[in-house]
Amino acid sequence: MKKTSLALLTGLLSLAAQAENIAVVGGFVHTMSAQGSVDNGTVLIRDGRIEAIGQGIEIPAHFRVIDAKGKIVTPGLIGAYTSVGLVEVGSSAGTVDASYKPQDFSKAGSALDVSYAINPDNSVLDVSRIEGFTLAATGMSSTHTLFGGQGAIISLGDSDNLVKPKAFMSLSVNNGGADDAGGSRASLWPQVENAFAEAEALNGKALSAKDEWHGYLSKADVNALIPVVTGKMLLVVDARRASDIRQVLAFKARHPKLNLALLRATEGWRVADEIAKAGVPVILDPEPNLPYAFDMLASTMANAGRLDAAGVQVSIGVETHNLRLATQHAGNAVANGLPWQDGLAALTINTAKLFGIDKDYGSLEKGKVADLVIWSGDPLEAMQAPEQVLINGEAIKMESRQTKLRDRYLNLKRDTPHQYMRP
Repeated sequence: MKKTSLALLTGLLSLAAQAENIAVVGGFVHTMSAQGSVDNGTVLIRDGRIEAIGQGIEIPAHFRVIDAKGKIVTPGLIGAYTSVGLVEVGSSAGTVDASYKPQDFSKAGSALDVSYAINPDNSVLDVSRIEGFTLAATGMSSTHTLFGGQGAIISLGDSDNLVKPKAFMSLSVNNGGADDAGGSRASLWPQVENAFAEAEALNGKALSAKDEWHGYLSKADVNALIPVVTGKMLLVVDARRASDIRQVLAFKARHPKLNLALLRATEGWRVADEIAKAGVPVILDPEPNLPYAFDMLASTMANAGRLDAAGVQVSIGVETHNLRLATQHAGNAVANGLPWQDGLAALTINTAKLFGIDKDYGSLEKGKVADLVIWSGDPLEAMQAPEQVLINGEAIKMESRQTKLRDRYLNLKRDTPHQYMRP
């Protein structure tokens, strides 16, 4: 009797854990796949994955229908480079998991691993996801070390946030990176080369606690670099001026196994053909059009369009608290020469390919995770917004801390002071 009850309970819990089966019907669906865009399309979602996409698809019984007629349907957007889940208020006196004070354990910073620090209750997740973002690449923002640690891909859903730990290693060779490496690029680059030489000398075999080691890097740091030097982990390099970008491309040529992407590349348009020839993708903030520093004198809002025209794969989404503005940034890039479809790709499939998660994310295709957004109109138009976001096939509640505060203070006529209310 007890075994029967246990089996019944297990079955009920299993059914409860299954995602709702949903049919999104009647929208203009941008699949971001070889299927292209489907007008008056239907997207069938079963158990959190996409079952079918097309026109005139018969809707099975017991599927909940979401009417998307007159709406735009896209894959969930992906924040290409953020610190989402690691920071609430960067200037607070409390712990900020996106920052690090160098210690003996990891003087070079490569051993840092953000997967231990992600907070699924971080308020930035809710704020970002109701604006259409369902995934984010998240990493350290301030370490004052040679490398910026190992970042991760996270879901902005309510559970199972960690999608891909140790997804990338970050490195800054901009003005800030030079300042942290002795105050000059003449010091920075020899340190980078030395770090790679020590990691490559291990021939892919990590050091154990018993192994002797007399290198400049700590054991933890050199072990963390092994996947990078062997090309198994993406290296994201923040390089802004044209000369720094050329140094990065030369570095890749000296280390051909590297899987490398440029971050920001503010003057990338000046060397766009060289970047394209090297096959290096770029993560952009396409907004800069003023020389905020001496390593971005040639900044222009035409950067994304010019890189794309040269054949460079572009991703957009370099923000944390204002990640939601990445659609506006992509729209501005489109207004300055980036084709519209490539603007949407820069927020979806390009970023999924960049981080090696395109088997499950980045486009709407049969078998992929059902992360999708139903928009009121063009997602790259500032006046349009998501009406419903689905993550892992579940329709999320379209609210955040900000919307709760808005609703809380809309009606000021209450019997008790607002501090007695529970948000």
